[in-house]
Amino acid sequence: MGLDNVAVQWPRTGRFYDPVAPAEFVDFAGLAEKLPLHAGPAAALADHVAKTGTVRVTGYTELVDLLFGLNGVLFATDAAAEDEDPVISPDDCAWIAGGLERFVNGHQPYGEEITFETVSTVLRRALEGSRLAEQQLRWLQSRLDALRDDSGNTPQWSYSIAELDVLAKFYRRCADRGFAVYADF
Repeated sequence: MGLDNVAVQWPRTGRFYDPVAPAEFVDFAGLAEKLPLHAGPAAALADHVAKTGTVRVTGYTELVDLLFGLNGVLFATDAAAEDEDPVISPDDCAWIAGGLERFVNGHQPYGEEITFETVSTVLRRALEGSRLAEQQLRWLQSRLDALRDDSGNTPQWSYSIAELDVLAKFYRRCADRGFAVYADF
């Protein structure tokens, strides 16, 4: 079991959120067919979204948290204590989609494969020349160091640009159509 992000109707009516019909994502199947043969995980992700209106995000949480500089982004942990539902609003879906889209664009010069090293490079480049670059780069280094295991080894990430692009498209679709995302454990 893991963490799924399920597209749901916003706002909630009654006690529960109504899942969005997978038909709202049916065009993701066409996206899966257009991907190159070597883009298996991206095609599988797009196909899963097309069939279910859901993204299995367990494998992306560490990366997304690093990209956004927060913890629990895809877990919807910012929900207020009195609001026990772990839901990402349409506005927050737009924020997630925008960040992923910017990262995908910023990663283009470093190739198709996304690794810990390329993520580090893209994030450092994004911070260089900013107003508080030195402080932000120290903060980034501390986040990167925290991801290393006890032996100092880096996470063995291996994503493709296409895979992160599909993920971004899921959140963009939710934002554009006014859907929320329910974090289902």
